[in-house]
Amino acid sequence: MYRLLAALALTAALPLAAHAQDPGMAVRPFDQKHGGSKSVELLAHVVNNPGAWKAADMEMEQDPGRPYVYVAGFVNFNTQVYDVKDPKHPRKVFDWHIENPELHRGIGAMDGKYFKLGDKYYYVQSFQFMQGSPDANLGAVVFDVTGLPDSSKVKVVARLDYPEAPGGFHNIFAYKHSDGRVLLFATVNETKALVYDLGKVVSGADSGSWLIGGVPNPTPFRQIGAGGYHDFYVGYDPATKQDKFYGAGLGGYSVWDVTHPEQPAELFTLTGLGFDIAHTFTPSPDGRWAVTMTEYEYTPLRIWDLRPGQTDSTNNLDLAISAWTADWRDLSHNHEVRWPYVFVAAYEDGFQVFDLQDPMKPKTDGWYYTCECEHGKGFGGNPDNGWQGTNSVEQGAFGIDVRNRDGLIAMSDMRSGLWLFRLKGFNGWNGRDVGMPNISSVQDYDHGPVVSASGGAAPRSGSR
Repeated sequence: MYRLLAALALTAALPLAAHAQDPGMAVRPFDQKHGGSKSVELLAHVVNNPGAWKAADMEMEQDPGRPYVYVAGFVNFNTQVYDVKDPKHPRKVFDWHIENPELHRGIGAMDGKYFKLGDKYYYVQSFQFMQGSPDANLGAVVFDVTGLPDSSKVKVVARLDYPEAPGGFHNIFAYKHSDGRVLLFATVNETKALVYDLGKVVSGADSGSWLIGGVPNPTPFRQIGAGGYHDFYVGYDPATKQDKFYGAGLGGYSVWDVTHPEQPAELFTLTGLGFDIAHTFTPSPDGRWAVTMTEYEYTPLRIWDLRPGQTDSTNNLDLAISAWTADWRDLSHNHEVRWPYVFVAAYEDGFQVFDLQDPMKPKTDGWYYTCECEHGKGFGGNPDNGWQGTNSVEQGAFGIDVRNRDGLIAMSDMRSGLWLFRLKGFNGWNGRDVGMPNISSVQDYDHGPVVSASGGAAPRSGSR
């Protein structure tokens, strides 16, 4: 959310697409966006915080026996954990607030990722606070959550501070690297993404050894801010035997070889008209296709064929092959790819899912409206007026996650809280079932990405 980055001083509208998608449904008037399609089953809804703004991103654990969903509390400056063993009756088991919250200013708890090392489970909560506020240098807090659901056993084990560029971490991504390390990639107010060794972070090693490198943004657009990244995805490519970083930042998108994360190597970029505020970049399991988002009103999600960049030594791609939108008047936000499905947190249009069985013709498969908000009255850039905007569609569905082992879908909504869904006919995901490598945002912390991609790991049992 670049409005948010600008608020913290951290920081053309037509798709270049050959084909636009057929939404498969009539666009409803804004005051009639309630309920959902027959293909989507609502399991539960939790109003997790009081006030106008409930949540930012969320994260769901994947291992059997670990039925936990983490909700970043946004401007409430808190982290909550819900036990969804019974997905129709979520139960809050943990609620943590930053110390002295009344003294803090900023957009607060933004993104969260869990990871596993040995037999222990951890959760990283990113934060963003303004200069002049306590913790302006704080990027993230790391918790040991092995003892859940007993909240008394949850402990803070580390804090990631980055005084070189105050303002915190807007986004983070935990990745099980092919060399066995667990890494954390973090957005920062510089023209790069930071890379931390989480093993060193939680082991008690000297904090000077935690940060092991950075991935530069090769296309910085400094007119908006520092010119860094907004979001990223990291995944193993079994065809090339490389760990690859897919970055979305100010100025465009870029793909890097991070097999040696201390020395990343640029592979190719996606730049062109309208990519100044590139937001999210998610490839298919085999790296052939990708879904990208740019954050301004009326913009669809673009669909790309990455083959020229991945295999033909093409340095830059500038033409998407198709596009998808829930409603051309709005904007979609974060998404998860479980090929051929794309699960979308679509701001004012709530939960959406479309498929890319034919990437040239994306098709909507289901939806459920969760915002039930007034159009255009989304998030603004000033805490003094309650962060209320006057011409913004940045409200509603924010973050989304999919549990691979059984297909449970969890989504956070800025206005209404935590939601749990099922898509009829979708009972879990394993890439090999659809002729793809078993690669997604879900991390196989026990076996690693090489084994998981090759088929050696047990299906649908990885953890993210």
